Amino acid sequence: MAFSTRHRCLRATLTLAIFLASFAVPPQSHAQKFKVLHTFHGPDGDSPLGLVRDKKGNLYGETERGGVYDYGTVFKLDANGRRIWLHSFFSTNGSLPLGGLLRDAAGNLFGATLYGGGYCSTQQSGCGTVFRLDRNGRKETLLHKFTGGLDGGDPANVVPVQDSAGDLYGTTNYGGTGCGVVFKVDQNRKETVLYAFRCGADGKYPLSGVIRDSAGNLYGTTEEGGDVSCFNDGCGTVYRVGPKGTETVLYNFEMGSGGWLPIDSLTMDSAGNLYGTTIAGGGNKQNCGGFGCGTAFKLSPNSDGSWTETPLYIFCSKKNCADGAMPSGPLLRNQAGVLYGTTGEGGTSTCYGNGCGVVFKLDTNGQETVLHSFTGGKDGFNPGSNLIMDQAGNLYGTTLQGGGTSCAAGGCGVVFKITP
Repeated sequence: MAFSTRHRCLRATLTLAIFLASFAVPPQSHAQKFKVLHTFHGPDGDSPLGLVRDKKGNLYGETERGGVYDYGTVFKLDANGRRIWLHSFFSTNGSLPLGGLLRDAAGNLFGATLYGGGYCSTQQSGCGTVFRLDRNGRKETLLHKFTGGLDGGDPANVVPVQDSAGDLYGTTNYGGTGCGVVFKVDQNRKETVLYAFRCGADGKYPLSGVIRDSAGNLYGTTEEGGDVSCFNDGCGTVYRVGPKGTETVLYNFEMGSGGWLPIDSLTMDSAGNLYGTTIAGGGNKQNCGGFGCGTAFKLSPNSDGSWTETPLYIFCSKKNCADGAMPSGPLLRNQAGVLYGTTGEGGTSTCYGNGCGVVFKLDTNGQETVLHSFTGGKDGFNPGSNLIMDQAGNLYGTTLQGGGTSCAAGGCGVVFKITP
């Protein structure tokens, strides 16, 4: 099968062997709306993701690599993109943060790292951590170090969610019975496995974190598993885990117009509908390795307890995938029901055989508008994380590569702003 079960490798497949011939950004219709706020150079981080924003307009995020020890960073930028502080990981306190940050009312930041934390059963450098960083970026506290055993291992694309008591929730890609867990870390740093995936119809390999409703139910996706076969494995699921740890599969993906291989977290509206993306399926099988280029979908609860999936958009529906391909990062939904997101490939520019990615908008009728098509130059390429929005409707996001020549594949990535 062409797709890896690791989030890091999935992201890498989007950018493998990309070489940029030029770093000039050609004029385009959306250029006046797009601004690079910060360009990374390696020592200040490499491959940024996971933005959050405070009331003053300061931006916080992570980088997968870079920093003093090249194990990744947490950073703070002011509203103009000037760096205020940088925290560098050094393996024993975490390595390779891939998900994003949660910021509480006091300004503390919470996140997870894929590796690091000390020796464990499967990785000498450690099976990952859950951490807290104070508002000044100076004091880091490890809330849990995964062992790779029953407690889980390798929390991949995880942004922790927090309840009113301050307890944190997330997932690991492995561990438990072998196919990942849903976990809770309480205020006393005690980790509890709420559910361990059994590698079958219940799903396997949750590559993203969970969201939480007011009743305490957790919702997420698994990359594989379920009861529909895709290359001798399941096509992925959407699941719910109740407060007492009972898991329910809400939807099984299949190789059709609904898409398959969901790797990112979900978004929920006030009516309880769920929104998400898949990186494969949807049709157009002549593209994206013959697997289809992914979908945006809606999952709606029915009165009898079942759920109905509705494909909202099938990517690569336009010539040469100008509308984007392989969506990456969770969808952002505004109060009017408009969805925003990014794709790691597609667009109107080519980055060594692959599209450079886009930022897109989906209206309530499923009409897609490309807000920015990345060129692979100073504006970056391969946006691989979440978007956030301020009160004025400005969008903020990151690209994993591009922006200059400081790192491999044409740059270490950028933080950008799109004005409506």
